[in-house]
Amino acid sequence: MALQNINPTKTAAWQKLTNHFNEIKDVHLKTFFNENQNRKSDFTLNVNNFEFDYSKNRISEKTLELLLELANECDLKGAMDAYFSGEKINATEKRAVLHTALRNQTAKEIFVDGENVVPEIKAALSKIESFTEKVVSGDWKGYTNKSITDVVNIGIGGSDLGPDMVVESLKYYKNHLNVHFVSNIDGDHVRESIKNLNPETTLFVIVSKTFTTQETLTNATTIKKWFLQSASEADVAKHFVAVSTNLESVSNFGIASDNIFPMWDWVGGRFSLWSAVGLSISLAVGFKNFNNLLIGAFEMDEHFKNTPFEKNAPVLLSLIGIWYTNFFKSESEVILPYAQYLSKLAPYLQQAIMESNGKSVDRNGERVTYQTGNIIWGAPGSNSQHAFMQLLHQGTKLIPADFIGFKESLYGEKEHHNKLMANYYAQMEALAIGKTKEEVHLDLKTQGKLNEVSTLLPYKVFEGNKPSTSILIDKLSPKTLGSLISFYEQKIFIQGVIWNIYSYDQFGVELGKELANKLYKKA
Repeated sequence: MALQNINPTKTAAWQKLTNHFNEIKDVHLKTFFNENQNRKSDFTLNVNNFEFDYSKNRISEKTLELLLELANECDLKGAMDAYFSGEKINATEKRAVLHTALRNQTAKEIFVDGENVVPEIKAALSKIESFTEKVVSGDWKGYTNKSITDVVNIGIGGSDLGPDMVVESLKYYKNHLNVHFVSNIDGDHVRESIKNLNPETTLFVIVSKTFTTQETLTNATTIKKWFLQSASEADVAKHFVAVSTNLESVSNFGIASDNIFPMWDWVGGRFSLWSAVGLSISLAVGFKNFNNLLIGAFEMDEHFKNTPFEKNAPVLLSLIGIWYTNFFKSESEVILPYAQYLSKLAPYLQQAIMESNGKSVDRNGERVTYQTGNIIWGAPGSNSQHAFMQLLHQGTKLIPADFIGFKESLYGEKEHHNKLMANYYAQMEALAIGKTKEEVHLDLKTQGKLNEVSTLLPYKVFEGNKPSTSILIDKLSPKTLGSLISFYEQKIFIQGVIWNIYSYDQFGVELGKELANKLYKKA
């Protein structure tokens, strides 16, 4: 076995954490800050262009010390070595987990089943670059000799959410091509997506590892029929490309062998945007920006791989997440990017995290007796402040929040950005510090509402002590976005190791598909 089977609840560290939790569970964040005037700097990590401030979490130095003990007792270091070296840590499917190899910038060889996979990764990247250059420059012509204006990505799950999120996030960097995403098997969705497109100038990218995914093939077939209303079968080769391993089925669809991009067993769908699955990203923003996305992810991988755990951002923030999930019994985490460009980040992370760590059976095949995984949700700030932040501030649930902000805006609208970031900092402070009865009383008095104190006071008190983490980034760029995605990918891995589950299979997705196929055949 590549990963050890260690029940975290049976470790000495877990027992110590349980005792420690009972000692500090009611300590207010205000107390932590009052006791340590340097708490912000003591609980902040600077990694490349990122500042990770975890000072507003309900933890002490002792908490971190015990969480690091837990990581060591669960052999996180050994798991990391197995993960990065290509061992088959996805044991239930007998696969390596090597999305990190897709963005590796070193000359190091990486082996899967005795074969160095680096040359084929480089060959695929070269093919993406060459194809992107042809399409973006206008050299690639459609069946009426016109250049491409629109690209449609046809996929679902990891073949859709990752590329869609990145293309939306990097809109500022996009070129003249308009990129669209078709995923849902809902016929209205596909028809709405293509109704204003010109078949003469549209390129379709079908993304399906097996080329058997029902939603993707149904949508691709419908689009092909639409295309053939004005073009011939021979023209399909100029307008359809595929990312797949099933060469025969792709060829039968009418796609030329030169227009097939590879996928590999050792890359899970929800971690595949770094591969040719990201072809639509490269087309949208150009290969150079796509490559910078890879470089940014690699830089965060290197930090994770080479930094001692006590200064390691993915490790510390993952362990803090376990503290809330398993000791405070929190069931959800909210992602709050203060950037409209990142509007699709929460749905993307929802899939990556919930499909990976939503498991109730451990690596020994036994049912777990502790919480794993988390419900992930969120929306951009400041919109979220007018939508659901009430629940975080005064609701009955403890919901840790990740606030993601940028020091610099892209268009340079300083007044807007200053107001946005004022909200960013204010929300975290309000969650942490709250508002006391005395402060509310004084406010009402100042407003001339003394006669309403007894009525209004209970409703205007904020208990605070609500945890949040600040991820402050210099500027949104392909590189920093790559690092941000890599950070959350490593968080998935770390928490899966600690929880003693297999993060990289997804059998829970299959049953509904099987039943849908049976019901469709009956209909």
